[in-house]
Amino acid sequence: MLSDLRASGRVERGLMTWKDDLPPVRGKLLVDEPLAPFTWFRVGGPADALFIPADTADLEQFLQRLPPEVPRTVLGVGSNVIVRDGGVEGVVIRLAGRAFGEVLVDREAEGSKVVADAGALDAAVARAAARAGIAGLEFYAGIPGTIGGAITMNAGCYGSETKDVLQAAWGVDRVGRQMAFARDDLGFSYRRNALPEGEMIWLGAVFQGVEDDPEVIEASMAEITARREASQPIREKTGGSTFRNPPGQSAWKLIDEAGWRGKPIGGAMFSPQHANFMINTGSATAADLEALGEAVRADVAAKTGVVLEWEIKRIGRSK
Repeated sequence: MLSDLRASGRVERGLMTWKDDLPPVRGKLLVDEPLAPFTWFRVGGPADALFIPADTADLEQFLQRLPPEVPRTVLGVGSNVIVRDGGVEGVVIRLAGRAFGEVLVDREAEGSKVVADAGALDAAVARAAARAGIAGLEFYAGIPGTIGGAITMNAGCYGSETKDVLQAAWGVDRVGRQMAFARDDLGFSYRRNALPEGEMIWLGAVFQGVEDDPEVIEASMAEITARREASQPIREKTGGSTFRNPPGQSAWKLIDEAGWRGKPIGGAMFSPQHANFMINTGSATAADLEALGEAVRADVAAKTGVVLEWEIKRIGRSK
């Protein structure tokens, strides 16, 4: 019961308004927990409940016991998401810590493989592969986020995508049942897979690379990092690319040509450095960011006939 969890110190902050009999956990279960500190934009309201499981078994048991009507939302490191100012209904699940962040090189398997937990940072996977002399995963050095997010959105940059290196992935569904997929089962396309949104909570993946000289791989990663630092506002409060590139076109060019580079709404602005990166200049709300994005979409559509599609995920309730 929730009262028992509060007494144990594992549940904090306020009272649940929709349920007071959440399942017991071994990890952390935080009630009315602000989510802004967990996102790169540093905006947004609280989760009704934030669950940080201790391990896979803790996650499975919680999902199996959670009433089916309670919404579930997965939040990685918050690099590609706007949490709306009214917060997120139901339980937000965050896979964090060593239990969900390991990266291993499988030397016994045929070929050059990297096995990564879903909570591992993309850049950490690139570095581990490079140290092991496994090429092909360097592009992950240029992607902010975790492997779970990379599987969900077929993350990629500089001509490479997750589908190019992924061999298999596994996770649990919304009620805690384990499932495994080969790459071709996932139906990858540009910035998405074919599974219903929110269907899977990813736990890990296997990636196939090719053997190469670690120094050559490190040099390639250094080039990617340098390109990213030169062209993107990575030290700002940002969420990465705001819109997907329309077929045969670049979203940043359309935004730039429409006159939105460096133009603010409230505390939100499209970066002067990269016209497809929104930034929180310091005082933005989630509403500012979303209003800016929608204003740009409307203006670009009116001027060019191209309707930009959000790449940043927007979750939660408007205030």
